[in-house]
Amino acid sequence: MNTPDIAIGAIWYIVFLFSTTCHEAAHSLVAKWGGDLTAAEGGQVTLNPIPHIRRSPFGMVVVPILSFALGGWMIGWASAPFDPAWQQKYPRRSGWMALAGPAANFTLMILAGVAIRVGVAAGFFRAPAYISGYSNLVSSASGDPTFVTSALSILFVLNLLLGTFNLLPVPPLDGHAGIMVLMPESAAHSYLDWVRRSGSFALIGILIAWQLFDRIFEPVFLFALHVLYTGAGKG
Repeated sequence: MNTPDIAIGAIWYIVFLFSTTCHEAAHSLVAKWGGDLTAAEGGQVTLNPIPHIRRSPFGMVVVPILSFALGGWMIGWASAPFDPAWQQKYPRRSGWMALAGPAANFTLMILAGVAIRVGVAAGFFRAPAYISGYSNLVSSASGDPTFVTSALSILFVLNLLLGTFNLLPVPPLDGHAGIMVLMPESAAHSYLDWVRRSGSFALIGILIAWQLFDRIFEPVFLFALHVLYTGAGKG
């Protein structure tokens, strides 16, 4: 890797840590509001990344760095503990807990999008005429990328990716539990019972999710770009 690659990799990792920490802290906070103190007592209701790294060092450190070195972008994971007995008793509350993580990601994406739109409107940023990657959605007025423009671009794309991926309704992703908020309490209890009787589908779920995501994310990304730049002017 050359110096620019290392610099952009450092920005990716800062944004990844912040985004993933917000995701897990949101899970933990909503669980606390719903009566499960497991994550709160474990120190997970925090924007300090250290407790989250300690819980998931492989997903928070090793995998993100490897994915950037091999593919030029970052992915990874963390987790927030919860009480299975609480989930069984309050399945719809656990559904809201599950949705809190993607909600945090979409909130960060929207904030990044607002900052980009304001910067473009004020003449500080310039939207590129052609999007060739996930790190150049916006540049400085001079056309050269800066720390701020790179960080905003990555914050927008990474949180769109994390939010969308985690909403897929397959285990172990958040959408798998999140769909319980749409069910009556009795149906949610039956759904949880079925999931437990069926055993762990985590590996199969991840494989299905990756296959689905290849087809889903591109149109989602293009739609997000259309919304981001409609009326803002590109080039």
